[in-house]
Amino acid sequence: MFRKVVVSGEVLEVFLELCREVFPRENIMLIRGKIRGGMAEIKEFLIPPFSTYGEGFSSFPTYMIPFDLSIIGIAHSHPSGNNSPSDEDMNHFYGRLMLIAAYPYGKDSVAAYNSKGIKIEFTVE
Repeated sequence: MFRKVVVSGEVLEVFLELCREVFPRENIMLIRGKIRGGMAEIKEFLIPPFSTYGEGFSSFPTYMIPFDLSIIGIAHSHPSGNNSPSDEDMNHFYGRLMLIAAYPYGKDSVAAYNSKGIKIEFTVE
């Protein structure tokens, strides 16, 4: 199990800008990256096909995601300002990593969680 998540500021800004664009609705994206040893490295964020953005929810049909081992998790926004995972988030966990960005969507408003809902160290480089 990894203990740290690393992303470049430029890559993270793409995700945060899309969160700002869909506000006050929730944004959802796939995370592409690599997990090596105790670290997950995020390379890019992808828009899932047929994704839905609503007030209080976001979703996508998982059966439409092509087989891709480089997709390591999901990232989504919480317009409420709380970056903790909800029960609904944990029930629909996809992959090994979840990022949650809270309003107002700055780099300090993002938190990372593993599939057990345990917060993981998140570093922007």
